[in-house]
Amino acid sequence: MSDVVMHVWRGDADGGQFEEYTIPKQDGEVVLDVIHRIQATEAPDLACRWNCKAGKCGSCSAEINGKPRLLCMTRIDTLPEGETITVTPMRAFPVIRDLVTDVSFNYEQARKVPAFNPPPRPEGGYRMSQIDVERGQEFRKCIECFMCQDVCHVIRDHEENKSRYAGPRFFIRYAELEMHPLDTNDRRDLVREEMGLGMCNITKCCTEVCPEHIKITDNAIIPLKERVVDADYDPIAWLGRKIRRRTKRTAAEAKVQPD
Repeated sequence: MSDVVMHVWRGDADGGQFEEYTIPKQDGEVVLDVIHRIQATEAPDLACRWNCKAGKCGSCSAEINGKPRLLCMTRIDTLPEGETITVTPMRAFPVIRDLVTDVSFNYEQARKVPAFNPPPRPEGGYRMSQIDVERGQEFRKCIECFMCQDVCHVIRDHEENKSRYAGPRFFIRYAELEMHPLDTNDRRDLVREEMGLGMCNITKCCTEVCPEHIKITDNAIIPLKERVVDADYDPIAWLGRKIRRRTKRTAAEAKVQPD
């Protein structure tokens, strides 16, 4: 049986280098299995974040041969046979050590999302159509692996954008709330003015790496862009607000949390 040759990036925020490890190949293994065997034999100090080993926690995100993937869901036998496998940390986030990155940027963005704000509960309870339930359920499949954030060039190649760009993971969260028929908040100005929705040029790279196969671009980002544009430039929408005596909430108003 042949060997698995891995180039694993080792280092921290101050820099690092690739280390080569050669491990006997075993049938049915995923990349995380090989990383664990390296830890158990040659490099017990190799840092790697993981939890469920079932593709549902999103913890073991890294880049394999330059592409963001889950280590626990990438089978060795699906990679080019006989070629060296390169494993690196996610490039868009600061390195803590080895394959572990600091993804706190995403938690900071999560705190900025205004909470779901339904109307007072009517007699008989809330009612929703099945199609609205299904639309929200797709977005809730997100396991927060943050690979879509990692591959998004707006923050991957431009560190300065992080302060004004939420990224695809949170655009699906904003889309879920905006499309929810029971939510009374209006976050359209917020995503346009402060979350950087206009900076996304819908290359679909986020959709391509999503392990849950969420159609991030087609079902979330593009419809969200359409809603934002309609809010400002659609005369019918403007007239509808006038007739119903409703005003579009500003970014500051959208951020006010419900009691």
